[in-house]
Amino acid sequence: MTNIHPSAVIDPNAKIAKTANIGPFCVIGPEVTLHDNVLLKSHVNIEGLTEIGAGCKIYPFASLGTNPQDLKYKGEKSQLIIGENCRIREHVTMNTGTEGGGMITRVGANCLFMVGVHIAHDCQVGDHVIIANNGTLGGHVIVEDYAIIGGLAAIHQYVRIGAHAMIGGMTGVEGDVLPFTSVSGERGKLTGLNVVGLRRRAFTKQDIAVLRLVYGKLFSQESTLAEKLPRLKKEYADNDPVQKMLDFVNAQGQRGLTLPRD
Repeated sequence: MTNIHPSAVIDPNAKIAKTANIGPFCVIGPEVTLHDNVLLKSHVNIEGLTEIGAGCKIYPFASLGTNPQDLKYKGEKSQLIIGENCRIREHVTMNTGTEGGGMITRVGANCLFMVGVHIAHDCQVGDHVIIANNGTLGGHVIVEDYAIIGGLAAIHQYVRIGAHAMIGGMTGVEGDVLPFTSVSGERGKLTGLNVVGLRRRAFTKQDIAVLRLVYGKLFSQESTLAEKLPRLKKEYADNDPVQKMLDFVNAQGQRGLTLPRD
């Protein structure tokens, strides 16, 4: 194939689409699948049971599909699956899954991972997610669609980041982050709604006003979350964004919720 540089090292068992383009000094393992129009710039390492979706662009020194950095990992056959049209910049690392996390690390479509991002074992990343330079996801993290994680942010294992949430740069996140909200600070605290992000995603003024109202009710001192949830679910039964926020709270992740600043 003329679109594979002669210096690339590709196992003959790898599945490479005819339209994939592999640059100099790339190394591709035997269980790797590259779909149509995947572009590996140069010096990219892909190994393990890894599938790269069509149209992805991967930049120099990215390393994908390597073994989990988990002492419990015993060599089980686990996967890394990356969706279509992702941009994976220099020095990004992504590990495969483990037996304790479902055996699959999964990344959605149309994501941007900037320089030095790490996606650990068993993470589940949605579509249109952006993670800025050196952002880090610990194992088993869930990041929902359209979330943005700032540079040098670190997300604790098992944390859930809700859809359209914004994590500020250099923030350590130890608890689940509600959809549509912003978190910042050395140890992350909620700072309100991600209003700028919601406007960019064409949420209406009415949508934002109602979400702000429900956000205030969730964290008021009048009663417990357990008491508020059924009432709010009924009161806003026809509002999809509010229902998404309330369902996220009701799901009760392992880490508890990130709370507002005092």
